[in-house]
Amino acid sequence: MPSDVIAHPHLTARDRWRRIDTPHGPVPALLPPPVISGYDPPMGAIPALGQHTESVLIELGIREDEISALRAQGAVAPAHR
Repeated sequence: MPSDVIAHPHLTARDRWRRIDTPHGPVPALLPPPVISGYDPPMGAIPALGQHTESVLIELGIREDEISALRAQGAVAPAHR
């Protein structure tokens, strides 16, 4: 069960948990599996739902007026605030 993994003492003893930010406050997150001496993997904040939608669509070549039309149709959520 997932709760067994979360509570496993080995992960705590090996310092495998980090706190990361989310739009709803910090949460514990398990570090990636590879352990490389002297390397602390980056554990960035979790973005809010839709936070990067516009930048991704623009990177895909969709113009801002097309994104506005998609928003008006309900196909794309309102801009993240």
